[in-house]
Amino acid sequence: MSNDAIRQQLEAFGIANVGEIIYNGTTARLVEESVLRGDGHLTRGGALAVLTGQHTGRSVQDKFVVREAESQDHVWWGTVNREFPQEKFNALLEKAKAFLAGKDVFVADCHVGADPRYRLNVRVINTNAYQNLFSQTLFIPLRNAQGGDAGFAPDFTIVHVPAMEANPEVDGTRSGTFVLLDLGQKLILIGGTSYAGEIKKSIFTVMNYLLPLRGIMPMHCSANIGAQGDVAVLFGLSGTGKTTLSADPTRPLIGDDEHGWSDDGVFNFEGGCYAKVIKLNAEAEPQIYATTKMFGTILENVVVDPETGEVDLDQAKYTENTRAAYPLDFIPGIAPGSVGGHPKNIIMLTADAFGVLPPIAKLTTPQAMYQFISGYTAKVAGTEKGVTEPQPTFSACFGAPFMVHHPSVYAGLLGKKIEEHGVNCWLINTGWSGGPAGVGSRMKIAYTRAMLNAALAGELDNTEYREDPIFGLMVPTSVPNVPDEVLNPRNTWADPNAYDDQAYKLSGLFIENFKKYEEGTAEEIRAAAPRVREMAE
Repeated sequence: MSNDAIRQQLEAFGIANVGEIIYNGTTARLVEESVLRGDGHLTRGGALAVLTGQHTGRSVQDKFVVREAESQDHVWWGTVNREFPQEKFNALLEKAKAFLAGKDVFVADCHVGADPRYRLNVRVINTNAYQNLFSQTLFIPLRNAQGGDAGFAPDFTIVHVPAMEANPEVDGTRSGTFVLLDLGQKLILIGGTSYAGEIKKSIFTVMNYLLPLRGIMPMHCSANIGAQGDVAVLFGLSGTGKTTLSADPTRPLIGDDEHGWSDDGVFNFEGGCYAKVIKLNAEAEPQIYATTKMFGTILENVVVDPETGEVDLDQAKYTENTRAAYPLDFIPGIAPGSVGGHPKNIIMLTADAFGVLPPIAKLTTPQAMYQFISGYTAKVAGTEKGVTEPQPTFSACFGAPFMVHHPSVYAGLLGKKIEEHGVNCWLINTGWSGGPAGVGSRMKIAYTRAMLNAALAGELDNTEYREDPIFGLMVPTSVPNVPDEVLNPRNTWADPNAYDDQAYKLSGLFIENFKKYEEGTAEEIRAAAPRVREMAE
């Protein structure tokens, strides 16, 4: 598509009198523009280093969904999906269009979704070269898709004006930062933040709205595929090992973060990866580490020596949330087409800092749906004096901030597909054993990999199981290459009674958290809850 044609389309949209338009710029062009405009600089390895200013992560409290007739009955309104008035959105959009007048703009037309039957055409309009490169990296650029840009028409448009801040008193926002989704007008408006992750996650939120309406399950997960075509899906919040465990040289990677599950199988949404790189180790994760030294990778908020250009991934000068954005093909062994068949196994990962969940358990379908809605993990308590308890984290569907429908909608889709395709479901605890964090020890990665490999290889299909009396989960009594005593967490504690107390405490947290999802959730799912002390005894 020519620049004249793009200019005409922008003017028809209401963006007029802009300066130069850089449309679907190549990686080299966008890197060059970023350096020339002072938005980034090249590191010694060739990656582009950028700083995102005051926002080094998503502004969760500044995200809103426009209440409008087409979508309002589908949206689960509340703390995740806070409503925003239509007239305020329209007014702020006009301000953004006026803000772009006289400025150079970058436009990227991309696809989201590796399966062309379910993909979304997305246009990103912004003022920063590296954020436009980010969009072409994390989404699927037209040059990598059949047909090029011929006849491209955007299904959704993102207008990103990081240098423009809202006036909360006038514009109805919470602060000067705003991330606004209008599902009816098919528009996303982002301002007051340079953090590129807002672009990626806004479109993930849109996919989470659209796909369930077509009976397709959107998933915040990684996925890989075995030699026999057996697909494994791994759900898990940050710190549970999702990226590490899905990176297996014997199992090609479909994707590391966002997928759909259709009637034909699993497909990646993205064309790239957005990996957290703080303290990234060349030996533990060599493939991801290598991307931090490649031309075309964007390094966000990573410390770089100003004299040598050397990257220091161990430092958190700007944030712990340092990131690398790079194309999928920077990783060797990617699954062709970023698609696979129906999953044979679903893995739900948790890092239980209470030290009480079994290291591996087989889940029934209702239990899988309960764990999925709960989305549990726990973090080690901070360094503040007197704070010694693990901190539980529950994130519905392992991605609550991006879920538009009620969690039961996603759980219902998941349960239906599990039953239709006879999927084995597992809970794997990569957290602590022998006591809570600070007393016990983290589960050895070698044991976790052995348990995961045994589950994927079918080696646990005919083994003996015992039922956990508190959590009701079926736990194998033996796993190849894993000591039997590790499989029963109560036996790893010096004081079994202390284990019971901690386990009942966690079970109570599960039950309390689930209360907000009970309405609209099937009885069989609610019945999969852990047991309180009175029930178990």
